[in-house]
Amino acid sequence: MVLAQLGGSISRALAQMSNATVIDEKVLSDCLNEISRALLQSDVQFKMVRDMQSNIKRIVNLETLAAGTNKRRIIQQAVFTELCNMLDPGKPSFTPKKGKPCVVMFVGLQGSGKTTTCTKYAYYHQRKGFKPALVCADTFRAGAFDQLKQNATKAKIPFYGSYMESDPVKIAVEGVERFKKENCDLIIVDTSGRHKQEAALFEEMRQVSEATKPDLVIFVMDSSIGQAAFDQAQAFKQSVSVGAVIVTKMDGHAKGGGALSAVAATKSPVIFIGTGERIDEFEVFDVKPFVSRLLGMGDWSGFMDKIHEVVPTDQQPELLQKLSEGTFTLRLMYEQFQNILKMGPIGQVFSMLPGFSSELMPKGHEKESQAKIKRYMTMMDSMTDGELDSTNPKLMTESRILRIARGSGRPVRDVVDMLEEYKRLAKIWSKMKGLKIPKKGEMSALSRNMNVQHMSKVLPPQMLKQIGGMGGLQSLMKQMGSKEMGGMFGGMGGDK
Repeated sequence: MVLAQLGGSISRALAQMSNATVIDEKVLSDCLNEISRALLQSDVQFKMVRDMQSNIKRIVNLETLAAGTNKRRIIQQAVFTELCNMLDPGKPSFTPKKGKPCVVMFVGLQGSGKTTTCTKYAYYHQRKGFKPALVCADTFRAGAFDQLKQNATKAKIPFYGSYMESDPVKIAVEGVERFKKENCDLIIVDTSGRHKQEAALFEEMRQVSEATKPDLVIFVMDSSIGQAAFDQAQAFKQSVSVGAVIVTKMDGHAKGGGALSAVAATKSPVIFIGTGERIDEFEVFDVKPFVSRLLGMGDWSGFMDKIHEVVPTDQQPELLQKLSEGTFTLRLMYEQFQNILKMGPIGQVFSMLPGFSSELMPKGHEKESQAKIKRYMTMMDSMTDGELDSTNPKLMTESRILRIARGSGRPVRDVVDMLEEYKRLAKIWSKMKGLKIPKKGEMSALSRNMNVQHMSKVLPPQMLKQIGGMGGLQSLMKQMGSKEMGGMFGGMGGDK
């Protein structure tokens, strides 16, 4: 995924700057040039890159900074802030509310993945407790209703459409009225694909919008069109009141950066990004956590929300209690691997935890890592209860390792690798001892409950160095009452 390459390039530029003995104008310029090169390669508009570079140089005026100021941290913060500004239009999107009927209309170009995205959007909200329904008002493309019907049936979402009726306005109105009577609180209308040169299709889109009176119009855009996204998004915005954008196909295009930045420039917030074809390969786009993950800083609040989603409610207190006690057994590792596989695309999950992503899941090797986790679980299936519940690594003698290898049909080397992984994760887990874990929606509590000693243990050594050692960390902690700082630095776990 090219965004991972972009994040890697920016992280390397910041790391080189941090390793410099003295931070002067040349080091700063080299760092900014490297970041600009990475952004331009990702197809971000030249003017936006130039403005970002100018803004950072204005914020980080090395001559006026007082002696003893941590220049590295100021530069890193400036880069983070400017990347956020580049992607943030500065206004929130409409949010559906449970129990209150809400009509959402999807518009976009042909082939942008609109019908698939409708189902993903419905499925995402269904998992959040909504009662969604899909209406196919696309009478232009052959097979559109069949595709929506197939997707909706697979996701167990009610749908409406017609093979006989050719008037999309009539289908849309009938579908919306029917699902309102059935007390659906999220009615999604899928429309025909079009582009800005097709006046007749734009007129049809306006008619559907006037007839259904949607609470939110979502523009679905293919990331591969890059900077051309700006013109297309503006054309749609002039015809209907586009309130939000979903960028699709972010899993394999070099122009993804250009698409994100161009859409942000139209002042319509990006609310989701599609990262694959599967129904769960769909991520909420929240600027600060997104940039934080892009730079390899993780997204602890997002990971905690994932845990609350997949771990059964009755198991959550026990899991969080074990985390705060620093107790880590092979059984607990097995359970967490099960939960990780339930969370969705493994690359998406592991990108939230920097300490895990580098060793267990190298970028671009998600399938191999998923297979590795399944192999580990197969080997653990051949263990006794005593072995799974023990916290003593010396219990695993050579004879036990041989028995596990034979029982699971794996080489002895694989069993040894699995035990090494357990030791590494147990070391990370032990550093969480005494940490108060927040409930869902209480991420700011994590920041307040962490002291400098906890943070210095949990942060990877090179990141602690980048922040400026214990002194830099202490001053940083003063700013950690806000959600975004908790999200950026709360989840740092692991030695590299």
